[in-house]
Amino acid sequence: MPQTVVITGAAGIIGTILRAQLPSADRRLRLHDVKPFTDTAPTWIAPLSDTAVLDEALQGADAVIHLAGQSRESDIRDVLENNAYGTYRVLEAVRQAGVPRVVLASSNHAAGFHTRGDEPLQADAPVRPDTLYGWSKAAVEAMGRLYSERYGLSVICLRIGICVPAPVTPRQLGLWLSPADCGRLFDACLTADAPGYRTIWGVSANTRGFLSLAAGQAVGYQPRDDSEAYAAGVIAAHGEPDYAHDPVVRRIGGEWCDVPLGEPY
Repeated sequence: MPQTVVITGAAGIIGTILRAQLPSADRRLRLHDVKPFTDTAPTWIAPLSDTAVLDEALQGADAVIHLAGQSRESDIRDVLENNAYGTYRVLEAVRQAGVPRVVLASSNHAAGFHTRGDEPLQADAPVRPDTLYGWSKAAVEAMGRLYSERYGLSVICLRIGICVPAPVTPRQLGLWLSPADCGRLFDACLTADAPGYRTIWGVSANTRGFLSLAAGQAVGYQPRDDSEAYAAGVIAAHGEPDYAHDPVVRRIGGEWCDVPLGEPY
């Protein structure tokens, strides 16, 4: 039987990438989002608060990729409702539907105040959120762990770097996740044998990276892309990064560590 995977937030940037890369003869997708979009896969258009629609989408599913939520810094009510409470709704629906595996979209901003060191930072480094948004993603990780340990779900939290077609700033050189590697990462999370609870950095094999790939490799993720292919153009535009002193490239969260809490960014 083909693996049936539900993607929430399927109309977003990463959802759009996965809609193109994940379907195969052995995998079929179901798509959920709050805004209309066009796709050949079965699609449900409703907010996560409409639990009847969510329950319908999850019936008989083998895995859920939860991408839906607020993706920028915002006020506390916004990040609580869309990220923390939205994830609770999904995990509770997953539990009740008997879906065994969930991949949760966390963020580098859940660990934004960690800094570049001599050794790659492991994916299970303690949370150090840089914003209310980052805090909400730390809460997402904690809720995933709760449902894994209490109910036995396999939950993989992906601390996603910066998923764009090409890096355009010095900070992005260290945190880039290429669209192709994004597909490889989520595919590995869907096929790993009994992963249990894990956190994984969602980044490519960047020469200037400082986040460990070990946790991803442990579930079969083998990134192929490297931001160094774009480094000359980035450096020509911005100058050589000062990794020892410039907080924007030294801290994982970069400039997010300094934005006013709760203000749109």
